[in-house]
Amino acid sequence: MLSALLREARPKQWVKNILVFAAPGALGVLGHWTSLAPTLVMFGAFCLTASGTYFLNDVQDVANDRLHPKKSRRPIAAGEIPIPLARLIAAALLVVGPLLAATTRPAAGVIVALYAITTISYSMGLKNIVLLDLVIVASGFVLRAVAGAVGTDTHMSKWFVLCTSFGSLFIIAGKRFGEMQEMGQDAGLTRAALKDYSETFLRMLVIVACGATLLAYCLWAFESAEALSTNFPYFELSIVPMALSVFRYLMVIEQGKASAPEDVFATDRAIQMYGAVWLIVYGLGIYAS
Repeated sequence: MLSALLREARPKQWVKNILVFAAPGALGVLGHWTSLAPTLVMFGAFCLTASGTYFLNDVQDVANDRLHPKKSRRPIAAGEIPIPLARLIAAALLVVGPLLAATTRPAAGVIVALYAITTISYSMGLKNIVLLDLVIVASGFVLRAVAGAVGTDTHMSKWFVLCTSFGSLFIIAGKRFGEMQEMGQDAGLTRAALKDYSETFLRMLVIVACGATLLAYCLWAFESAEALSTNFPYFELSIVPMALSVFRYLMVIEQGKASAPEDVFATDRAIQMYGAVWLIVYGLGIYAS
């Protein structure tokens, strides 16, 4: 049972919560315990809250999940976790998560609670509304980044917010594109909104979001370089590995292999290499200035 509960919590998905480190990391304040400690608390709060939403979502989707070749193996769909117990655990996690976030700053607790509310609303029916389903899932990434800034009381660049917003939409639109290619004509059986999408539309949305993400990042990099007055163009150079990462992920999407983004980031060596180079270059811009 414990193994089933851990799998249902989906620890692989917790990698998304690393976004809480983005805003304080971009300002180079994570080297101070006064900023690192609340960021770690925010990370834990989002892990708990997100896992609560996974439990609740799988309870709501249990019938559809049993029709899906992969989702049918999830513990709740497979009958490994009784539904009443899953509901109880979901409620506990969705209460504890925001309360933990509020220990950093009350506003941070509100943001995590807002994340929980929007995600629950998504599970309860908004996921079936075309376009709104994409926006709500993408907003979860943005709220993570905002919560990291609020929890540590650090400034967020407007270009950082736009880059996060369009980057999230890029990933989610690619995920839907991958699901449609993976399931074919049966896609609408496991996700109702997919009945109203077409591969052409999702492909166009992916391209628009991709371009907007790169543009916003470029403007953020230039703004960071100007704000820190660096002697070497670290931030400008960071555009190269960032662009390569985005283009590589665009290739994965076009191949129809982006239905599980967390698996792509965990296994694609090219994306990992470009990401590591970006982290080094951007980090040098912050700490070597």
